[in-house]
Amino acid sequence: MSRALFASGATAAILASLLAAQNASAVNRTPPDKITIDIATVNGSGCRPGSAAVAVSEDNTAFTVTYSEYLAKVGVGAGPTDFRKNCQLNLVVHVPQGFTYAVASADYRGFASLQSGATAMQKASYYFQGSPDTAARNHPFKGPLDDNWQASDSTEWGQLVWAPCGVKRNFNINTEVRVNAGTSDPKKTTSFMTMDSTDGDINTIYRLAWKECEES
Repeated sequence: MSRALFASGATAAILASLLAAQNASAVNRTPPDKITIDIATVNGSGCRPGSAAVAVSEDNTAFTVTYSEYLAKVGVGAGPTDFRKNCQLNLVVHVPQGFTYAVASADYRGFASLQSGATAMQKASYYFQGSPDTAARNHPFKGPLDDNWQASDSTEWGQLVWAPCGVKRNFNINTEVRVNAGTSDPKKTTSFMTMDSTDGDINTIYRLAWKECEES
């Protein structure tokens, strides 16, 4: 190999590494100003108005949603529609100018008491207003179970859906919990699943990815 070709290859490699470093820096940079999130609307059998709250982390890397009345159940004491509860949150995310964000991962938590033979499912999706809904993620659970539960979703960096730059788009979150008696006896037992918290310790965490908007 000639010295000219070697030098050319080395220069290309250096340029590629510099571009990669610049891209990583742009993606990983969080806005210096504090972001805020407001709940615009709340709909669903699992979250009447006033039963859901949102809080943003101090470093802008995540926000949490806490529910206080999100419970699905079957069996003794359950109504005919109690087997399924859902919630649709419409959030106004105030982002500092020049930045955009995407949801990189989500952790869902709650408590489940499932009799032997009973099953449950937690389902979630989210999207920016005016954009296609993300594919729903399903997380199944089987009885016997009497403990806290957790389910997590994550998205590869290359597949992240970013909020449009320079346009205000509300962020929508759709969640659902469902319980099925299965082979358990609903006339003698009760099975339930919650995604709520009575003390604020159990919540859903959405972790954010940030990048600077490209200048037009």
